[in-house]
Amino acid sequence: MTDDTTEETTTATETEAAATDAQEPTQPQEQAVEETEQEPETFPRAYVEELRKENADYRTRAKAADGLAARLHTELVRATGRLADPTDMPFDAEHLEDPDKLAASIDQLIAAKPHLKARRVVGAVGQGESGTTTGVDLLGIMRGRA
Repeated sequence: MTDDTTEETTTATETEAAATDAQEPTQPQEQAVEETEQEPETFPRAYVEELRKENADYRTRAKAADGLAARLHTELVRATGRLADPTDMPFDAEHLEDPDKLAASIDQLIAAKPHLKARRVVGAVGQGESGTTTGVDLLGIMRGRA
C-alpha cells in the first residue's frame, strides 16, 4: 500500500507541477501584452513636426506636378491643331504617355461633338488685302459711284 500511496502522491504532485508550469509562461506574456497596451508609443514633438512638414512639402509638389501635367496636356492637344479650343479635351494622364491614345481620344471627341473641330477659313471673306492697288484714287472712287 505504501507503494501505491507514494505513486499516487507522486502522480498528483507531477500533475500539479505540470499545471503550474503551464500557467507560468502565460502570465508573463499576458503582463507584457498589458504593459504594451498601457504604454503607447510616443515620438518627440520635433520629430513629428518634421515629418508633417516633409509631408506638406510632398503634397505641395504633387499639386504643382498635377498643374504642370494639365498644362502639358493642353499644349499637346493644341499642337495637333484638330480642336478649336484645346481645353475642350478633358485631361487624362494616359494621353501624356501615349500619343496614339491622345489622337484616338480627339477622334472620339470630334465624332461626338463635331462643332469642337478646328475650322480654317478659305477664300475671300471680305477682310484683308483685296487686289493690287498702288494708292488711293479718289477720282476713280467718285466715278464708280456716279
